[in-house]
Amino acid sequence: MTPHSDPQVRSTAASRGEYGRLHGMSYWLALVLGSVGIVLAINQTFNLRLLGFSPIGTSFYYLLIATFLTVAFMAYPGRRRDAQRIPWFDWVLMAVTVADGGYLAWNGLNIIEQGWDIAAPPLATFAAGVLCLLALEGVRRCAGLPLLIICSVFFAYPLYADYMPGFLWGTSYSFLETLRAHAMGVESIIGVPMRVVADLVVGYLVFGTALTVTGGGEFFMDFATALMGKSRGGPAKVSVVSSGFFGSLSGSVISNVLTTGSMTIPTMKRAGYSAEYAGAVEACASTGGALMPPVMGTVAFIMASFLNVPYATIMVAAFLPALLFYVALLFQVDNHAARRGLKGLPPEEIPDLGRTLMDGWPYLFSLAMLVYMLLFMRIESFAPYYATAVLLVVALLKPRKRLRLNGLLLMLVETARNIGNLVAILAGVGLIVGGLSYTGVGGAFSRELIQYAEGSVPLMLLFGAATSFVLGMGMTVSACYIFLAILLAPMLVDSGLNPLASHLFILYWGMMSYITPPVALAAVTASGISGANALATGLRSMRLGSILFVLPFLFVTNPNLILQGRPVDIFIATVTALIAVWLLASAFEGYLYRVGPLGWGFRAVVLVAAGMLLFPETNTDGLGLALLVAMYGYWYLVGRRRLKAHPAPESAA
Repeated sequence: MTPHSDPQVRSTAASRGEYGRLHGMSYWLALVLGSVGIVLAINQTFNLRLLGFSPIGTSFYYLLIATFLTVAFMAYPGRRRDAQRIPWFDWVLMAVTVADGGYLAWNGLNIIEQGWDIAAPPLATFAAGVLCLLALEGVRRCAGLPLLIICSVFFAYPLYADYMPGFLWGTSYSFLETLRAHAMGVESIIGVPMRVVADLVVGYLVFGTALTVTGGGEFFMDFATALMGKSRGGPAKVSVVSSGFFGSLSGSVISNVLTTGSMTIPTMKRAGYSAEYAGAVEACASTGGALMPPVMGTVAFIMASFLNVPYATIMVAAFLPALLFYVALLFQVDNHAARRGLKGLPPEEIPDLGRTLMDGWPYLFSLAMLVYMLLFMRIESFAPYYATAVLLVVALLKPRKRLRLNGLLLMLVETARNIGNLVAILAGVGLIVGGLSYTGVGGAFSRELIQYAEGSVPLMLLFGAATSFVLGMGMTVSACYIFLAILLAPMLVDSGLNPLASHLFILYWGMMSYITPPVALAAVTASGISGANALATGLRSMRLGSILFVLPFLFVTNPNLILQGRPVDIFIATVTALIAVWLLASAFEGYLYRVGPLGWGFRAVVLVAAGMLLFPETNTDGLGLALLVAMYGYWYLVGRRRLKAHPAPESAA
């Protein structure tokens, strides 16, 4: 009997669209390969030398490709018609992947000592060519045709770089040299993206999957409901808070929508929210989860590697912008509920807070332990494994929700699938990095952009935002960030901007595609649950998440908002930003606390005041506060009579 026979496990898997091709022998093979890959990662991270096995880094990366890329070919079909079955040529492809990765891993030391990335024996060169083709096929299956085209162009770039004009000119390579450099060099397939996944991200993906399988999603839902369910518009606030909690640990936008959205979206609709609004709230809240520490997703670890800083530095810098985003969402859904008279959940649907905490303390404890190990002990490689061990031990001992063997197997298969997807995409993205690195075009491109912008920081920021946004539509967030971290980030840093803020700027704008049409993957996924029109949900989510369009410009020009600066300056910047996002939410939703519904004229005044507060370095924050005081003064002198005639719901607690 496989875990599919367990009703709860089967319904969970089916709701996520998983296991279409993983059944029978393929299921168990994915389980074995995934388990082997995870054990390899644990052995390498802790230097356990299990059975005397301790491969060098290069061999370790090839072994992970051999295991998890094989799982990706098993789980993701090459053709739509094969969505529920694995054809014979996919079995051949998987065998070739294992053999090719195994051969390169076996010769890891030869690759380094004998310089096979420059000159290699014929068999090794053939294996390099096979690995390049496997990487392209993996990115096609897991990320789609647009990213495949981009990866293919940069994979072949060394072949024609010396024919390109101007700053696009670069060092050229022969065909065989290109294959060897991509497959056996340290800047391409097994470059920074793959090394970060192998050395760090595997542990966090294991932790995120363990959190899901052991019931973490349900706990955060109950916890958020107990905290916010009674207030007006409670279901929407529950969606924001629960998705923020869960997404901050899982780091995956789409799985966040599917996990929490399946519970929050129907509840919001029952409370009176439209299907489009409910889907948009969940899409925005889930997108923010990938920006909220402590985990944030794969790209945050890659960012730490690019900047050569501890991951804890990224966590601290990302905290306040992510918090401002969630505060803005809470203000907007509260104002929306106030304007339309929407109520909270009935008392019988709200769990007891004390009982919820007693039942879910392992999740909070593991979260606190993870944060402590990341911020204070600085053991980011070990932290997720320790946190996962705590979760699993407690889940095995809990009498009411004990983790059964089926649940443990489910965790391993889900983890293998998630890592396989990531390895397949980043192996292809590595070809982009390699193509830019080997030809030397990356640095030249950045210098040329600075020249075109003529030193104008606003122009460079606008160009960077537009480029990040457009590329985010056709690339995964990790691929978009890696590409722009090479091309655009040096330009922003060289212009005098804070390096960490510049990289976060790129990340935020790359994330926009999740909630912005025409792609809007998070909104499309949420609309599938809500039953709303996908485009309408995407447009609504773009409006709800509009603060995301502003936040990157705020912290890239004011590093106090990434908690870098004097404490007093950080405090002033934080308070000013909080007031500004409150006013933005009031203007967008047409409702101001203690005033009530706003007409278009007053909404414009509030929006102007918010804009003045958003950029205090322009010395307009005092005028913005004056406008706000004038607004309330007008209400006390003139508008109270109108409000008494048309009373608005009282402020939420």
